Amino acid sequence: MIRIAAGTDIRTGILFFSKEAAFGLYNGEGGIFRGEYLQTFPRMSSGGKQEYCIGLGEKALTKREVMEAAACAASCMLEHKIYQFYVDTAGIETFLTEDNFPYFIQGLYLGGYEPPQFGKHTRKQADITLLPAKEGCIAGLSQKQAEAAVEQGMHIAEGILFARDMVNYPGNLLRPADFAESICRQMEGLDVEAEIIDKDCLENMGMGGLLTVGGGSAFPPCMVVLRYRGAKDKDGEVLGMIGKGVTCDTGGYCLKPSGSMAGIRGDMAGGAAVAGCIYALAKNRVEANVTGVIPICENRISPDSYLPGDVITMYDQTKVEICNTDAEGRLILGDAAAYAVECEGVSRVVDIATLTGAVVNLFGFSVGGVLSDDEELYAQFERAGTASQEQYARIPFYSEHEEMLKSTAADLKNLGPDYCGTITAGLFIRHFAKGKPWLHMDIAGTAWVDSPIWKFQSKGATGAGVTTLYEMCK
Repeated sequence: MIRIAAGTDIRTGILFFSKEAAFGLYNGEGGIFRGEYLQTFPRMSSGGKQEYCIGLGEKALTKREVMEAAACAASCMLEHKIYQFYVDTAGIETFLTEDNFPYFIQGLYLGGYEPPQFGKHTRKQADITLLPAKEGCIAGLSQKQAEAAVEQGMHIAEGILFARDMVNYPGNLLRPADFAESICRQMEGLDVEAEIIDKDCLENMGMGGLLTVGGGSAFPPCMVVLRYRGAKDKDGEVLGMIGKGVTCDTGGYCLKPSGSMAGIRGDMAGGAAVAGCIYALAKNRVEANVTGVIPICENRISPDSYLPGDVITMYDQTKVEICNTDAEGRLILGDAAAYAVECEGVSRVVDIATLTGAVVNLFGFSVGGVLSDDEELYAQFERAGTASQEQYARIPFYSEHEEMLKSTAADLKNLGPDYCGTITAGLFIRHFAKGKPWLHMDIAGTAWVDSPIWKFQSKGATGAGVTTLYEMCK
């Protein structure tokens, strides 16, 4: 919980100092506080309160740096097991604007995040009081405007943290049905129509891609459809968000190497991002029409599992030759995209998935890959990425890349050659967008970090994609 109050009796707090403001102020056993960017320094105030000073450096802060400074404050408290504290915004007020203030709030939330706990420790939610620099005013906003901005930032952060929780959950505690039910519970009380399509319905619909991948597990596949109609014209254009929801991915008979097995529980980060985004849209009553489609399954090995060389029939009757059972995500996303176009009437298709190791080799763990066949849709995405401060790079493609997916045994192969893996994976999904403007986000490198890159991250799931998808809809 984050609130704004002019004063407080809380005994622990955060102060911010630029390098100039910190000059010569504090010395102590911990060394000298110079106000370097993200430097932390404890002190006792003249009033006997325990305070932690956070350095802001000497230059203007970007939106990401404002978010990092806030996250640094919260993570400092978490490190000391302090869950109730105040944040004096006076030192950072110069850097806060109406545009970035909600991201400051996000930083406080994300920096204080603890992953789900299954041992003796019970995680706690921080109770934070913001002290305005002036009476009733933060970032040049009135009290009412500032409170609205706090709510907006908290709701986006809640969507991110929902996505993090889902990805961080152990696979044995998040089967396909568990994931689907968790998504629907998250939408309770919101203006979102949430539907779970079970295995029997999937069979009646002919969802061959999803049923094939999920057929090797004792835990049946399903599909979640989330319909949010927040635009004034509720019958107007609808953005389709398609998120991969593989809760356990062994690779099937094309078994993953042992070094990759630790991460097989997190192959549903795309589906979690879609759910987190729609939650935030509904909580903040954003004027947009969005339908999220999340195909959910496990990719396991059993006597019923699909094999390389098999030919399957997708939802739209496309015949696909299976070349690799670890290229499963594109199969379930293809079914979901075709369903979104044909049955949900979406006018544009955005899919998001932890899809390829190739994108990690290309961009590492701080940049996601993007493909799109529509300049207007990509421009909208690019503006959203600038606003969200997530990092993506567009990958070009040409007709020769589409040729790489042609099969002699079927209409398509589910795997191209040993090169251009991110491109061919995306183009496979594009086939099922049925000519609608299409954009593909590959977050295989950014959905999880073993060593956090920014202060608002924690080890494990990052919640990648939630804020960029959200900003696309604003």
